[in-house]
Amino acid sequence: MKTDDVDTSKSEEIEVFLFTTVIAAPFLAIAIVGGFGFAVWFSQMIFGPPTV
Repeated sequence: MKTDDVDTSKSEEIEVFLFTTVIAAPFLAIAIVGGFGFAVWFSQMIFGPPTV
């Protein structure tokens, strides 16, 4: 393995890590929480609010 290959793979690894931490993880978190909130809201429209 040449030194250039190691440098390229390290830079690719850093790019993938930054993409995952800066873009993918926050987007997935917002999508999951928003999707769950929408599901609860929609189910309350159909079945009514929870009663005590």
